[in-house]
Amino acid sequence: MLRILIIGCGDVGLRAARMLRGKARVYGLLRSPERAGELRAAGVIPVPGDLDDRRSLGRLAGLADVVLHFAPPPPEGEGDPRTRRLVAALSSGESTRRGASLPRTLIYVSTSGVYGDCAGAAVPETRPARPHNARAKRRQAAERTLRRWAADTGVGLAILRAPGIYARDRLPDARVRKSLPALLPADDIDTNHIHADDLAGLAVAAMFRAGRNRLYNAVDDSGLKMGDWFDVVADFIGVSRPPRLPKDEVMAAVTPAMRSFLSESRRLSNDRIKGELRYRLLYPNVRVALFEPPGKG
Repeated sequence: MLRILIIGCGDVGLRAARMLRGKARVYGLLRSPERAGELRAAGVIPVPGDLDDRRSLGRLAGLADVVLHFAPPPPEGEGDPRTRRLVAALSSGESTRRGASLPRTLIYVSTSGVYGDCAGAAVPETRPARPHNARAKRRQAAERTLRRWAADTGVGLAILRAPGIYARDRLPDARVRKSLPALLPADDIDTNHIHADDLAGLAVAAMFRAGRNRLYNAVDDSGLKMGDWFDVVADFIGVSRPPRLPKDEVMAAVTPAMRSFLSESRRLSNDRIKGELRYRLLYPNVRVALFEPPGKG
């Protein structure tokens, strides 16, 4: 039976695990012992370890045929020591001497933020990465670490660059309920979305269909301006739509993190996930996900 190791058993990781239940033996790196029951309920065999503690990762080498890497970098700095520790553990010299094998494939979920501001242009995977903020630079550092490791070891690597991940239970509803302002249509930016179920499904599809060392934009067909996205959320939760204000007034009213998002505009192409991965979106756009009956797809 195929052995799969999930690094980062959060929301998307557990969704992927549920999709794989009964089809593979699924392991999950477990940092918090109190979550062991949650992992087991999703069909995951917990493996104690912490990406922030190199010595705790000794069990990972040779454990799996495929690694699904969903874990984020640390919240500070411009590098990703967690990913460096992971690949070192997967290919440690001591484990190699014991006969442990490398995984054949690693799927990494990165962020579309590595493209930086594209001024609303269409963005295929061939566009160079030019991240502007530290959060995206950390993701780019992780991508570079994984590409070097894959080139050195021959492990197949696929990187999914994901934009805003959402589901009915992970929406910016607090922001919308506060009636924080959105940009006027003339100033608004292009945003991109992917449902958490579709991101998990894309990771699973990439295990079997991705090209080696290949990038994929993990994005749906929504193509919304940010203000329109907040309007959709307001309609879904049943509150008034946010007011629209000029850009300088909005920038003064929002958090630094939101100001960072409002400084970047791009329209991601999803041709590769449809053509190469042959993936059919469960939720092609946010309105389907939020307003059609649960259980679609």
